[in-house]
This record gives sequence, structure tokens and C-alpha cells, in this order.
Amino acid sequence: MGVVNVTPDSFSDGGRLMDPDAALARARKLVADGADWLDIGAESTRPGAEPVAEAEEIARALPLIAALRRESDIPISIDTMKPAVARAAVAAGASMWNDVTALGWRGDSLASAAELGCQVVLMHMQGEPGTMQAAPRYDDVVAEVTAFLVARAEAAMAAGVERSRLWLDPGIGFGKSLEHNLALLADLDRITGLGFPVLLGVSRKAFVRRIDPTAEAPGDRLGGSLAAALAGARAGVAMVRVHDVRETVQALAVQAAICDAGRHG
Repeated sequence: MGVVNVTPDSFSDGGRLMDPDAALARARKLVADGADWLDIGAESTRPGAEPVAEAEEIARALPLIAALRRESDIPISIDTMKPAVARAAVAAGASMWNDVTALGWRGDSLASAAELGCQVVLMHMQGEPGTMQAAPRYDDVVAEVTAFLVARAEAAMAAGVERSRLWLDPGIGFGKSLEHNLALLADLDRITGLGFPVLLGVSRKAFVRRIDPTAEAPGDRLGGSLAAALAGARAGVAMVRVHDVRETVQALAVQAAICDAGRHG
């Protein structure tokens, strides 16, 4: 899943894709590099991010979705917590709602997801983007994140979302310390073993910088991002959400070839 953030304050893109032509060019490159999905985000969820009004979020995201749909059948995900934005995006051609609040932002989020009939990503986040990294605390992060995701999946199904449309995301970096993130990555098979496809977002995240302090800029975290994506693939995640598509596709292909050789050697 290739990331296209049409926001002025994304931690990685930093507003470079606010111009519609630049955003479309970026999306085309990700597809050419091997992306199977595109994830369009019009509100930053980085630590300390400021909220964006529904109308502004729609105005940022829809032109890109519409332009992509005119020229490609690449599956599109809308990264939003707002039902109104999800509805507008699906109407324009998106087929997945990627929600960092696991359909918990508004009381009608669950019903909206059922009504839309699209695929839905339920992500774990402790707190909210503005303050989530202030002091995250867990007694057992893997058990608590797993229990939360199971509960949200059950709530979605009770609201009418088909099980086959649900994805889970442990929310690496969302209200979690370095130790929490590493524990989740080490025990990802507890989440992939739940029977839902898992989306993993580890690309360019700050936990890489905490391991390698020289990786201050997001663009300097490719090596750590690839290592985490490969760990996720070994644990059985269904898709990785990344900024560097070509490099990730290559790394996954090499890992798969090695594993295949080991089975037939």
C-alpha cells in the first residue's frame, strides 16, 4: 500500500503533495513502482497534529481520488476518521476506509461503515493524535492491543459490517513507546492469528530514530522501515503501508525467494 498524503503537515511528505498535479504524479509513481493499493490521507495523524474540518479534508482528497479513478483501477483507501469523508471518498471511487480510531470517532461511524459496504481497517490508537505520545502506558501492550482489535471487530460485525471486509492494524507509533512498538512487532503473530487480514504501517516512523538517532529525518529511515516490513511479512501480515514502494517490493521479493529456496532446497 503506497502512501499519498495531501496534507500541509504530514510528518513525511511535509506538504509537498498539496498541489494536485504533484499528488497525482506521486500516486502514478507508486503504482509504477509496484503498489497494489494507494492510501490517500488528507488529515495528518502525526503526534501533535491539528484537526481538519470535514469540508477541507474532502476538498483535499476527492480531486486526487477522482483523477486516479479516471485513469486507473488501482484500489484506493481513504485514511480518515470521519464518516462524511469516507462516504465522499467511496462515492468518488475508494473501496477501503482506513480509520485510525477503529470506527470510534463518532457514534455513527460503525453504521456508516456497514452502509458503505467497503473494506474497513480498524487500527489501535491509545489517546488521540494531539497527545497520544505524551505518556503511553500499558500493563501488557500485546494483550491489550489484541483485545481492543477483537472488540472493535465484534462491534463492527454487530453493526452490520461483513467479517470478510474487516482488516486489523496494531497501530505502530500511535500512543506507543519504542518498547511497546517492538513488543508488538515481536509478537505480531498473535494478531495475524486472529483470522483477519492485518495491515502494518511501520514506514519512516519515529521508532526507527529511537533505535538509530542518526535517522533524524523521515527519509533517512528506509533501512529500519524495510527491516520492520520484512518482520511483518514473516509474521503473516497481509499488506504493508509504505512510502518507499519500489524498495519494499524488492525486499519482500528477495525474502520470499529465500524462503521458497529453503522449502525446496
